[in-house]
Amino acid sequence: MGIDFLLKLPGLLTAIVIHEFSHGFVAYQLGDNTAKKAGRLSLNPLKHIDIVGFIFLLIFKFGWAKPVPINSTNFKNRKRDTLLVSLAGPFSNFVIAVIVGFIIYSGIILNNLLYNVLSIMLLYNVMLGIFNLLPLPPLDGSKILASLLPVKLEYFIYKNEKYLYLILILLILTDTINKILNPIINFSLNILIKIIS
Repeated sequence: MGIDFLLKLPGLLTAIVIHEFSHGFVAYQLGDNTAKKAGRLSLNPLKHIDIVGFIFLLIFKFGWAKPVPINSTNFKNRKRDTLLVSLAGPFSNFVIAVIVGFIIYSGIILNNLLYNVLSIMLLYNVMLGIFNLLPLPPLDGSKILASLLPVKLEYFIYKNEKYLYLILILLILTDTINKILNPIINFSLNILIKIIS
């Protein structure tokens, strides 16, 4: 568990911190300083880690971080800017995955330990990015979907978030989530490998 934990830690922290920071940073650029006031425009892992969610990530590969506070009333264009802020997290994970992938396949990494750390980092960023695109609360995908829908349907999603959240819990508890995500993750990794190799 010791060495396994140490190998996973850099990848997990990178994926979570960059993801959450990106939400807050994009929101700030679009006129909402809520995350900045809360001290979330930081790369300090302690600002973003939820300890229980982090343990779940280590053990079950599914977990959560502290949600970045966003006040959409501060946006000039609420639906558009909410969409951009929601996309920022997963997009940042994919960018990190591509960068790490290029480093891995460049051949400059000769140390096996570092190679393993970077490989896990790539995997976790792809996994977190794809997982968060699922259109279920409280994931980013639900906000992305809501932002693209007419106002009445958007309101319906936000009004029923607590019930829709149970769908995600059920998918995780029944392991159905892996049956849904694993083919998508494997397909994405294969595409990434083709791009960078």
